[in-house]
Amino acid sequence: MDSSPNSKEFFKSACYFESSLILIAVVLGWLTDTNPFADLYFSEMAVFYGIIGTLPLFLLFLMTEQLSFEPVRKIRQLLWDTLGESFSSYNWADLFILAAIAGISEEILFRGALQPWLEQSLGMNAGLIVSSIVFGLVHAVTPLYAVLAGLISLYLGLSLDYGESRNLLTPIIIHALYDFLAFIVLMKAYKANINNHQSSD
Repeated sequence: MDSSPNSKEFFKSACYFESSLILIAVVLGWLTDTNPFADLYFSEMAVFYGIIGTLPLFLLFLMTEQLSFEPVRKIRQLLWDTLGESFSSYNWADLFILAAIAGISEEILFRGALQPWLEQSLGMNAGLIVSSIVFGLVHAVTPLYAVLAGLISLYLGLSLDYGESRNLLTPIIIHALYDFLAFIVLMKAYKANINNHQSSD
């Protein structure tokens, strides 16, 4: 990774923070008598569903990127301001590692520990909805972003049961692959925006 010290520190901090969510999932599982890894196992169909399930989300992301709607532009600018400079110095392997860690850790916490516990406490539908609301609130960098994150969480929660039996691997793959593709688009868009500003100066 050929990057500035600040970018390297950001990468390390992001990886450490995301990884720490697994510990939170384990603690939450211990407190609620829920095993966050109970539904995590390898399955070729889960991998297939994960890859296919990423496509609708990514296509919606690409469509959203073309919108000039002010709240969408606000999110785009916020992502550029907070992530653009760091991401622009990473290569695809760095982005893949970060996306993989985020996908694994967040899904183990939200779909492996939180959602099953809430489903047991509130019922299947309510557990899915409440866990998605929590996910949206945790990602509430803007009101619209919180709503979009909640809807994505709903989709990921439903993907748990895509196959014949519940498998956490499916939302992990969807989450990680979606983040990876979105990171690449964000990086390219940020670089293009910088180049446009430099050429216009």
